[in-house]
Amino acid sequence: MNNINFRNPKIEDAEEIIKFYQKMGGETTFLSFEENEYPLDEEEQKKSIEYMQKEPHCTMIIAFADKEIVGIGTIYSESKVKAKHCGGLGIVVKKAYQGMGIGTHIMSQLIEFCKTNGVTTKISLETRCDNQKAVTLYENLGFEVEGRLRNAALVEGVYHDVYVMGMML
Repeated sequence: MNNINFRNPKIEDAEEIIKFYQKMGGETTFLSFEENEYPLDEEEQKKSIEYMQKEPHCTMIIAFADKEIVGIGTIYSESKVKAKHCGGLGIVVKKAYQGMGIGTHIMSQLIEFCKTNGVTTKISLETRCDNQKAVTLYENLGFEVEGRLRNAALVEGVYHDVYVMGMML
């Protein structure tokens, strides 16, 4: 991880964040969207970054190799009082950079953010049951399987079950 830098997003990162997610949708079948299906446009991504910058219970961490985005992790909580305490975690690392500890580092930073933000008391995430590398990483960091959603993901005509995992802080 020598040449990898981590930081929170800036508004001017919006276009590159979208490009990263659009590409990653085609690189892995483990995301909830396909290539070029990332749901936000540039203005919406900028608004998302602004929201995360002002809300104490949301954040994004970007991993860079030089100026290239190679990983992104997010914690996003709703602003509703009844759901604000539960942060939804999402993470993706480019295939060429997997196995280098980038995902573990991002996850550790996100967990620490949640422990210290004064709002989050639970982190939740979803991952396909057959994504064993991710399941192992999440379990090693303290997440537990809370449930299984049958046939929740459809990939190339094949249904896959999804784990709902959580961590109480």
